[in-house]
Amino acid sequence: MTDPDTSKSCCAPVRDGEAPPAPAMTPGTGVSGKAQAIPIPGGTALVGTARPGLPMDGESPIKRKRVKPFAIDATTVTNARFARFVAETGYVTEAERFGNSFVFFSFLPPNAPPTQGVVGTEWWRMVDGASWRLPHGPLVPEAYHEDHPVVQVSWNDAQAFAIWAGGRLPSEAEWEHAARGGLGDVRFPWGDEEPDDTTFLPCNIWQGQFPHRNTGADGFIATAPARSFEPNGYGLFNMVGNVWEWTSEPFRVKSLKKATLAAHRGKDGYKLQKGGSFLCHISYCYRYRIAARHGNAPDTATPHQGFRLVYDL
Repeated sequence: MTDPDTSKSCCAPVRDGEAPPAPAMTPGTGVSGKAQAIPIPGGTALVGTARPGLPMDGESPIKRKRVKPFAIDATTVTNARFARFVAETGYVTEAERFGNSFVFFSFLPPNAPPTQGVVGTEWWRMVDGASWRLPHGPLVPEAYHEDHPVVQVSWNDAQAFAIWAGGRLPSEAEWEHAARGGLGDVRFPWGDEEPDDTTFLPCNIWQGQFPHRNTGADGFIATAPARSFEPNGYGLFNMVGNVWEWTSEPFRVKSLKKATLAAHRGKDGYKLQKGGSFLCHISYCYRYRIAARHGNAPDTATPHQGFRLVYDL
C-alpha cells in the first residue's frame, strides 16, 4: 500500500478571467427537478480530523458543531436533472459563456487540436467548447451520460440550480455529518479501511500511477453513475470519490496565500469543496476522505466537480 503524500497540492486548475454577463434567468418552480432526499438527524457533527491527513488544508483539529435536522440528495445532481433545470429556465453555465473549460489531458483524442496547459499541472488543458453537455470537449461527445453527475459546473452555476430546485448547498458540518452515515469519527463513509489499487475498491478514485496510468480497476476511468458503489449508512451514494462537491462555505486556510485569493478580483475568494474525485490517488491527492477539503474559484468548472443539495426540514 502506498503511503499518503501530504505535501502536494490538489490537482484542480483555477480559471483566470471574467465570464460574460449571465443572461436573465426565468424563475422556475423546480418541481420537475426534485430528487430523492434523505432525512438526516440533527445533533453534534464532527468536522475535521485528529488523524494524519493534510494539515495544510485546515483539516485539524477536529471540531464539534451542532446541526439541525436536514435532508440531503441521495446522489449528486445528475446530467438528466440539470438538463431539466436548463430546459425550464434557459440557464447558460459559466463554462458555456466563457466558451471553454478545463479537461484532463488523457480524455483528449489523438486528433485534438493543440491546447493550452496549466503551469505546474500540465495535465489540465483548456478546451474550447467543453461544458456540462460536453465534459471532455466537442471531440468526445460519448463522455455525456444522463445518469452521471453533472460536471463542468461552477459554484455560481450550482447556486443558480439550488434556487430553482428549492434547496441549497450544504455547510461543511452538514456535509461531513451526512457523509459519516452515523459511524462517528471514521475516515471514510464505510469506515476506516483504506481503498487500494487491486482488491478493495469501494469508491471511484484513481488506480495506478498518477497522472499517466489509470488501470480503472474500480470499473471507471472518469465519472461513474451518480448511483453507484455501496451507499453509506444513511443511504447516500459516492460521498467520497467520483466528483468533488461544492459547499456553501468559503475555503479559508492559513496556507492559502492572500495573493492567490486576491487574484480572483474580489469574487469572494475560493469556495469549499468536499469528497475528492476520480482523479484522487493516495500518492498524489489523498483527499477522498470525509475530513479532506479543497477550494476553488467560484467561476471555475472542471470534469471532476459537481454538487448535491440539502433541504431545510
